[in-house]
Amino acid sequence: MKKQTIAINNPFVRPDAYGALAVPVYNNVAFEFDDAAVMADAFCNRIKAPDYARVENPTVTNFEDRVRALTGAAHVTAFNSGMAAISNTLLAVAEQQKNIVSSHHLFGNTLALLINTLKRFGVEARLRDLTNLEAVADAIDEQTSAVFLEVVTNPQLEVADLKAIAEIAHKKGVPVIADSTVIPFTETHLKELGIDIEVVSSTKYLSGGGTSLGGLVIDYGTFPEINKRVKYDILFNLGAYMTPQAAYMQTLGLETLDVRYQRQAANALWLAQQLSRVVKVNYIGLEDNAYHALARQQFGATSGAMFTIDLESKEACFHFLNRLKLVHRATNLFDSRTLAIHPASTIFGNFKEEQLKAMDVRQTTIRLSIGLEDKEDILADIKQALA
Repeated sequence: MKKQTIAINNPFVRPDAYGALAVPVYNNVAFEFDDAAVMADAFCNRIKAPDYARVENPTVTNFEDRVRALTGAAHVTAFNSGMAAISNTLLAVAEQQKNIVSSHHLFGNTLALLINTLKRFGVEARLRDLTNLEAVADAIDEQTSAVFLEVVTNPQLEVADLKAIAEIAHKKGVPVIADSTVIPFTETHLKELGIDIEVVSSTKYLSGGGTSLGGLVIDYGTFPEINKRVKYDILFNLGAYMTPQAAYMQTLGLETLDVRYQRQAANALWLAQQLSRVVKVNYIGLEDNAYHALARQQFGATSGAMFTIDLESKEACFHFLNRLKLVHRATNLFDSRTLAIHPASTIFGNFKEEQLKAMDVRQTTIRLSIGLEDKEDILADIKQALA
């Protein structure tokens, strides 16, 4: 079946007692068992049955199963935010006196997790230019736990050669973990590029209208020990499992993901083309973008629904944001609504200026997440704000 059919029709693990077409919200904590032996089997993972909602819930399981069917993953685990998915995955691979190879070009909290939080537990973050394959190879050694990167960085919009990085890492027995939030997993097919584990903020494209927080760890089964740690060590002991309410809303979002994404990506491309005539635009969908060819090769015909524009100063950026009427001044990405933010003073506001320079986060940059409004109306609002 094609992806849209799978997103809507993947079967439940067990038939619903009333034949509901949409999976019910199992808003409860405990589940009763027929006898003690079945209960023991469930708790020890010998059978697939929910035992306690902190680690398994039928509504969440249904959501995980649909994502697994769409991606061809061996395992999918849903968490209560994108950062929870990232942190739980990195905690599953990190060890004291070992290192994680990554980049300065990361979302602010992800970078802070690496250079601050994990550092306190004795984990070294080796930040390199991941577009330089020689630098990647030199950074990986026998103490490397993983390579971690964003497939399209936020907000720099850098694209690294995923297949080449995976080949380098795998020769040294090191897994590659990739955050694919900027382009949905229905488009990227990262398994074919050698990515071992995909992490996603399902808060973004999947939730649709910014309705719910969530994160996904999509494990392709190439390093089985990692899934065991994520599912039966980190998840059990830290308790960051997705709620059934969020899973229900994101299952509904998954059913319309492809339709919405295609419209948002088309809107973003058209707007970037129009705006590039009047301001500096950074969007991998533009043919003159430095990463356009590689992005097209890796991700196919679409380029996501986020781009940035650069104005002459921070003051000009604030003036632009303050003049917006239709576009919302808000964080988040890939809401149904178009959103604008000044990353340097918000998402990266607690970093020092020298750190911002190392991350290529400029005071002159506005990030735009393009929604489902009519493209002409979005353009008109941006143009009047630029005036």
